[in-house]
Amino acid sequence: MLPVPSDEVLPRGCETVIVGGGVIGVTAALFLAERGHDVVLVEKGCIAGEQSSRNWGWCRQGRRDPREFDLIRESLHLWRGMNARVGGDTGFATCGTFFAARDDSTAERYRWWVKEAAQAGIHAEMAGAATIRALLPGDTAPPPAALHCASDGRAEPQRAVPLMAMAARKRGARIFTGCAARGIETGGGRVLTVVTERGAIACNNVVVAGGAWTRLLLRDLGIDIPQLQVRATVARTQALAGGPECCFWDNVIGLRKRADGGYTLANGLANVAPVTPDSFRFFREYWPLLAMEWRHLRLRPDPRLLTGWTRGPVPLDRPSPYEACRVLDPKPDLRFVRASLAELRRRFPALAKARLEQVWAGMIDAMPDTVPVISPVPGLSGLIVATGFSGHGFGIGPGAGWLVADLLCGARPLVDPAPFRIGRYTDGSNPRPLFGV
Repeated sequence: MLPVPSDEVLPRGCETVIVGGGVIGVTAALFLAERGHDVVLVEKGCIAGEQSSRNWGWCRQGRRDPREFDLIRESLHLWRGMNARVGGDTGFATCGTFFAARDDSTAERYRWWVKEAAQAGIHAEMAGAATIRALLPGDTAPPPAALHCASDGRAEPQRAVPLMAMAARKRGARIFTGCAARGIETGGGRVLTVVTERGAIACNNVVVAGGAWTRLLLRDLGIDIPQLQVRATVARTQALAGGPECCFWDNVIGLRKRADGGYTLANGLANVAPVTPDSFRFFREYWPLLAMEWRHLRLRPDPRLLTGWTRGPVPLDRPSPYEACRVLDPKPDLRFVRASLAELRRRFPALAKARLEQVWAGMIDAMPDTVPVISPVPGLSGLIVATGFSGHGFGIGPGAGWLVADLLCGARPLVDPAPFRIGRYTDGSNPRPLFGV
């Protein structure tokens, strides 16, 4: 991880405070600073310390919900110019994405997706045997068909987000790490102040981009969003030659070639959903996703199941939960990635000596329809929420950050923000997931 040092003197006021130093908060800070906006970012731990550095590193259009088509298309455009923008190597490369289809129903679903994507200007294809052989050299058990999106890319999360943060600082943003936001003070129907552990910052706008912590921050304001957490385990191998160059998903294998020559490896099927009081509160909202993903989600009791029913807001002059946990660092599920490693070795003889060099886990901020919230909050002027990226926020992050900047500055939005409005869960829209987390 590239270190991003903290600024020293916390200002008493600014135009906008961003809470959260992941890819969404950092790109929003970058694009606001480029427009001359007075922006301060506060992060309780380090830049990209949680899911923004723990993801697969895919920058994909393939297999996305159509509601995200316009945003991911614009985000890929931003990724392609990101190295020049930040003055460093984010690891971005166009490599394509590959999603195996091993049964007729999956293949038919992907054919439908290809047609839908084409209408949004995204080119993809259903790959046949010859293309699959070329994309997966040496595969001993190739799938009969696959969704292939050749214009998709990959980047290095542990480099990209810190480089964006340093570029934002060069353009005038102030960034404070090790500085938890304890809460937001409001009055007269608008935000007034962000209270941090180092002092209060008066402001006109607040962006809450706290990832898995966002629901807790908003709940203290009386704002209820149906957000849950999912634990995902990821690993990396040593440098290897002879495997796929494209980002590759097939059953238990989720694979990305790394800039260091190794692979980022994850189980394409298995994630853990901690069972908390919110799991029961939002059971109705999440039932369609659970019905879709029940074979792939492992439900595990969480300590909060016994302690989280009656928690109220912590007074802002006292240490907060965000100071008690600077970096959310869950224990990885080794058996998941070991199963992926065994399958990788079996499928690709050239990778038979692959070994796990490092294993980690992260907490995904999930929404019931797996589509993010990027939205003002009705009735509370100056508050923007950007959360719920459901495990695919890294690739779409630059577009999301740009959209946040547009919403704050009153500019014409990069894309139609309506699909990402916070009220879609209560206005009768009845949103449903197309793909799982």
